[in-house]
Amino acid sequence: MTYLFETEEHAALRAQVRRWAQNEIAPHADRWEEDEEFPVELYRRAGGAGVLGTGYPEAVGGSGGDVTHVVVAAEEMILAGRSVGTTVGLGSHGIALPPILHSGTDAQKQRFVAPTLRGELISALAITEPGGGSDVASLRTRAVRDGDHYVVNGSKTFITSGARADFVTAAVRTGGPGHGGVSLLIIESRTPGFHVSKKLKKTGWWASDTAELTFEDCRVPAENLVGIENAGFISIMMNFAQERLLLASQCVAISELAYRESIRYAKERVAFGKSISGFQVIRHKLADMASRIAAARALTGELAVRHAKGEQVPALAAMAKNVATDACSFVCDQAVQIHGGMGYMREVLVERLYRDARLYPIGGGTREIMNEIISKAEGY
Repeated sequence: MTYLFETEEHAALRAQVRRWAQNEIAPHADRWEEDEEFPVELYRRAGGAGVLGTGYPEAVGGSGGDVTHVVVAAEEMILAGRSVGTTVGLGSHGIALPPILHSGTDAQKQRFVAPTLRGELISALAITEPGGGSDVASLRTRAVRDGDHYVVNGSKTFITSGARADFVTAAVRTGGPGHGGVSLLIIESRTPGFHVSKKLKKTGWWASDTAELTFEDCRVPAENLVGIENAGFISIMMNFAQERLLLASQCVAISELAYRESIRYAKERVAFGKSISGFQVIRHKLADMASRIAAARALTGELAVRHAKGEQVPALAAMAKNVATDACSFVCDQAVQIHGGMGYMREVLVERLYRDARLYPIGGGTREIMNEIISKAEGY
């Protein structure tokens, strides 16, 4: 296959992550999915192996590299680890830490970023609110300054790793209505008034925990403010671009895994005296799958390269996410079809991938929101 990036450096990283995922995730993937969680100790093992630090500067405890290296590591964890839920859960720091890295103080980086990259802390991003959805500018969680603290009241939902997180990078309203009154605040889970309201049951991504959180008069030190008060919306929007890149790259990897499983099954499954790969209808399904994966990989690769250069390309991020999620949905659906009745059984990997794929046109901004971003950029 053709990978997203294959310089010698990327190839070495890919081989390192592949070995780690094959040893640490793949043997347990099915059980962890059914248990709807993986051991917390896996964070420490991933941190010790340098997996969590990929793409982060060595000055804050990272392993170096840029976002293209993050994409390679995530892609290989899915391909070799065979568990999207585990990969997503381990990678929740990928959207929780960037705002702190880009706008936080040195003290915040040493207190929160470095330990997370070592696997000693679990982090989550808390943006979405019940009833809020994609309308980030209308968030209602309120943080009121009281001396050296902010008093936080409100709730968040659909928070990946929320049930386990030691801290969340939370969007709160510190000012007036609209995007101009939004700030980012690091809220530690041990803070009195921080509650995990419930662990949510999902269609897919079973091995990752997803939670609803409630803040009741949480007194958060003012030193936990990330960046400038009332300027958090810009950081959130910048963070969305990377999140959408990571989601698109996950879709490419999921599609590739479902495609590989389909080829293997088509060669092994015998019907009417020959393997089903000998039937034109199956070969053409596989050809369509390969074509869509290639298109998604190309667009996602372009986005990753330009994002790594520091370009602001929100429309390209929206396009890549839509193309990759469409490809993923199509490929996983066809994979189930090729597997026939077995594709509907939970013992078969493509059944799980089919469920996992359904989140991507919703998470990180819905497909409809992506089209709005593209429309505005194109001027119509």
